[in-house]
Amino acid sequence: MLKLIDIVKTYGEGENAVNALKGINLTFPEHGVVSVLGTSGCGKTTLLNIIGGLDKYTSGDLSIDNVSTKDFSSSDWDVYRNHNVGFVFQNYYLIPHLSVLENVMLALDLTGVSAEEQKRRAKEALQKVGLGDQLKKKPKQLSGGQAQRVAIARAIVNNPKIILADEPTGALDSENSVQVLDLLRNLGKESLVIIVTHNSELADKYSDRIIRMLDGNVISDEIINEIPVPNCSESHESIATKKKTKKPNMGFFSALKNSLKNLYYKKGRTIITAIAGCIGVVSISLILALNSGFNAYASNYQKESLSKYPITVNKTQSSIADISGIVSNMSGNDFSTLDTVAI
Repeated sequence: MLKLIDIVKTYGEGENAVNALKGINLTFPEHGVVSVLGTSGCGKTTLLNIIGGLDKYTSGDLSIDNVSTKDFSSSDWDVYRNHNVGFVFQNYYLIPHLSVLENVMLALDLTGVSAEEQKRRAKEALQKVGLGDQLKKKPKQLSGGQAQRVAIARAIVNNPKIILADEPTGALDSENSVQVLDLLRNLGKESLVIIVTHNSELADKYSDRIIRMLDGNVISDEIINEIPVPNCSESHESIATKKKTKKPNMGFFSALKNSLKNLYYKKGRTIITAIAGCIGVVSISLILALNSGFNAYASNYQKESLSKYPITVNKTQSSIADISGIVSNMSGNDFSTLDTVAI
């Protein structure tokens, strides 16, 4: 169960401070579809980012299965996002040079599971969203609705407890919007789905609960379909266990494979960058070579010029009396008789 207690979020300081959230108190069950409605700038996305661990609240507390997040470290938040939250964005954020299957598998790279397990779970997720026959297609070969369903499959492939959808139908037509919301409503039977949207008509039709916000405050909280609040004593142990889970980290070979794929997909840019790098290296080498050659030429010319006019340095000894005489001669006004002064 998710609980927000007096959540305040302030951006900036002093006179420039902006209160995006002003003491939000909300409790969410473990499953169901909750829509958050409001005008632009009312704090909907900020609320979603705080629930997802993408942004940190200024004051208050976010309780997850009765576990406070006040003392969460960066590693704890990484584990929370990786194991408990799935994100669905308006713009899909699919990697164009990866296939549909590879895009979904990418979400599992940080979990440390084997490639075989990644492929199996990715196929199951795509089957759930009705794209089991589109595994090898690239994102550019998909319609908007299909691309959003791939994004949903990527969000649910790790079996998250919470699915956060920020304007999931904002870039879709009415037909695809209905399909995506039908899918999210089905997912709400097993997980908590929180949707940020401007479409109040669709929210009324597909939501179990509607929260309306204005200027950083909750102005209404309407229950449409009663959702039982479960006993979270058992889930307390699960979140405590997950806090101790190893921090998510992409393996070296997985990162290398994705990098090589990216370089191959952008062959033109890679070749131009390589040529530019080679030109830069050659130019620097040429400048250093010219500098070294000029210094060598100057040194040789100096030696040859000075060899024609040798300078002899003799070591002599002078007494104090000699030095006094020289000083006396130099202090006089008549220097015509002083031809040479030697020390």
